[in-house]
Amino acid sequence: MAENTTPAPATTGGERIAKVLSRAGVASRREAERLIGLGEVTVNGKVITSPALNVTAADRITVSGRPVGAPEPPRLWLYYKPEGLVTSASDEKGRDTVFANLPEDMPRVMSVGRLDLNSEGLLLLTNDGELKRRLELPSTGWLRKYRVRVNGNPMDTDLEPLRKGIVVDGETFQPMTVTLDRIQGANAWLTVGLREGKNREIRRAMAAIGLTVNRLIRVSYGPFRLNDLAPGQVEEIKPRILKEQLGLSDPEVAAAKGQARRPSAKPAKARPADAGPADARPGKPAETAPKAGSGTGARPSGAGRAAAAKPSGRSPATAGGEARPRGAPASGSVGKPAPHGRGSGGRDGSGRGSGGRGGGGPKPGG
Repeated sequence: MAENTTPAPATTGGERIAKVLSRAGVASRREAERLIGLGEVTVNGKVITSPALNVTAADRITVSGRPVGAPEPPRLWLYYKPEGLVTSASDEKGRDTVFANLPEDMPRVMSVGRLDLNSEGLLLLTNDGELKRRLELPSTGWLRKYRVRVNGNPMDTDLEPLRKGIVVDGETFQPMTVTLDRIQGANAWLTVGLREGKNREIRRAMAAIGLTVNRLIRVSYGPFRLNDLAPGQVEEIKPRILKEQLGLSDPEVAAAKGQARRPSAKPAKARPADAGPADARPGKPAETAPKAGSGTGARPSGAGRAAAAKPSGRSPATAGGEARPRGAPASGSVGKPAPHGRGSGGRDGSGRGSGGRGGGGPKPGG
């Protein structure tokens, strides 16, 4: 039985215990500190109650009675989050979660930020809490891009408040890049880019100018794009791309080589039959890709489709672009399809996630 005393903080060498647990993929730093406060963490047989402790590879650490091994090399996955899943390890309302629907051969991972229940598209997953924290920091300045369908027929001038920055319920939203792509019956398709991530930012900002979002798809997060992933499908970023895009050290990249692969995927859930106009529902053949810079994504093909893994033959981070979400028109002039090409993108509301076999963040985006 562990003795209930906290070891004295180390003055030199090692790293903070919360950072070590985060690097090992146990939990985010914040969650690790919470576990320490609950007395769930021991170091060399002693329960610790303060995160103000440095540890080294020679220390024996357990969390909830389970030994913590050496940190694995940092890894990053692209995941197409289907609509209707909560980005959390568990849900108090009993709703289905992202992490309960990941392939069985996935290791314990955490989400980089969140997408809310009714949003879909690109969600980054990692086994490394420090990498997660780094990608969520506002200082990263990465553009997160979305395809957004709204109910209404706005003019381009109606979107100007979003481009200048808008205050909603006393909260200031930074300027967004907004393009009116196409009017489609009672709806309009927009492309929206953000560099910050506040709770339900796009939905709230659109509501403030009289528009209701009825579909929101994140198509890219910085240099990482949805490409041709199907809902529920996962693809790992190659170590070489992590080095190029994130500046990871050569030893870290070398350790991760040979691990990058696309796990098997679980079937994605079908969108409801009344989810929108016929061209925005599953089952319609994919359209041609939009012009470069439009930011696009993939859509499901039908009810109960299995998101089978298929090699892409190209890097997710450096590929020419991604397939447009089914039902989403090409970016460009209103009412006119854009030329062939590829795009990049971003995200609505990042927030920081908690750990688990997956873990979410405190604020859902979209």
